[in-house]
Amino acid sequence: MKNGVVIVGAGHAGVQAAASLREEGYDGPVVLVGDEAELPYHKPPLSKTFIKDAEAKPQPLRGEAFYSGHEIDFRPGTEVRGIDIPGRRLELAAGGTLSFDRLILATGSRPRTLPLPGADLAGVVSLRSVADARLIRELSGKAEDAVIIGGGFIGLEIAATLRAAGRNVTVIEAADRVLGRAVAPVIAAHVHRRLEEIGVRVLTGTTVSRLEGEGGHVAGAVLPSGERIPARLVVIGIGVVPNVELAAAAGLAVGNGIRVDAQMRTSVPEVLAVGDAVNYRHWFTGGDVRLESVQNATDQARLAARTILGHEEAYSAVPWFWSDIGDMKLQMVGLALGGDRHVVAGDAADNKFSVYHFAGDRLIAIESVNRPADHMLGRKMLGAGFSPADSLVTAGPDALKAALAAFQQGTAAAAG
Repeated sequence: MKNGVVIVGAGHAGVQAAASLREEGYDGPVVLVGDEAELPYHKPPLSKTFIKDAEAKPQPLRGEAFYSGHEIDFRPGTEVRGIDIPGRRLELAAGGTLSFDRLILATGSRPRTLPLPGADLAGVVSLRSVADARLIRELSGKAEDAVIIGGGFIGLEIAATLRAAGRNVTVIEAADRVLGRAVAPVIAAHVHRRLEEIGVRVLTGTTVSRLEGEGGHVAGAVLPSGERIPARLVVIGIGVVPNVELAAAAGLAVGNGIRVDAQMRTSVPEVLAVGDAVNYRHWFTGGDVRLESVQNATDQARLAARTILGHEEAYSAVPWFWSDIGDMKLQMVGLALGGDRHVVAGDAADNKFSVYHFAGDRLIAIESVNRPADHMLGRKMLGAGFSPADSLVTAGPDALKAALAAFQQGTAAAAG
């Protein structure tokens, strides 16, 4: 393949795809295209350690020498305007084209916008990139009052970080609870309560009518009730939308993401897609999903590289996620969609507990607060297809480990 593989998107998925191609023995050209001028960096710290430390710098995914040392042609600050599928080339915004034999789209997602009067005022931001994080860090240093619109992971991580820095923080969530799409009600209620205990005001079932400004800078958020909440910093965190525009314009199949098969191939087999922008039929749930996590992005990227090298295995990684909100490390493994009951292990009063989700007798997900051992064991149980009895869950990790080991021995004996 004289033109080799071109990867569009230099986030976690794109960088892993380039690395995995070399690890799998691919010796053709590899071009990694990113629209930011920065060396590719870890994104999870941006909503936490980065914005609270004025001296913090982006944490690179790989050192600069990695790209040259592995003959990966990294092209930062390069925007792709279009994909010419028949011609096998990219049209670049700055002019010119870039030819490919295989293409991997790792275009990611972007923050959902909020059509709100005053949303264009200075001091109103969303978090997508390190440039956004730098702006939030700069603004928070001058703002005593901050409003976070959206009670998802990003919004709550920022809220806890700003509150720890002494800011007056209000979270406004339109749904009837925070983390509504992400975790069980018992965990959402726990997070809500602990945030309020450290002084974060959390308003659920509430929207913002408009943002008011002074001198072109945001000064407050007005609720439907007429209450005005002071705010020199407003962070909008109401979810993300997948970046599918390039794929859709090129005629690739899309639907809540770029549609791919089990080997990460799009509707045009020479074009693959991975990461936050991808919608696929999940092996565990049987339903179509689009997952936004570093784990999903990197595991899909590894598989896409193997697909290009001629392998045909299907994507079967166990999904897992995490979030750090104040003194709570939340870790989730599996997908709780379709669950009809749950079992709680540990004690919320100790800020250490887990929720085991079942569909009938089948374990489908575990959500943990400050119980990392439960999370790691959960990844092993779901990967092995082991579903423990309720009594084992409440008996504790040692009983679960022993039961899992016995299950795995029995499975190996049956296979042998």
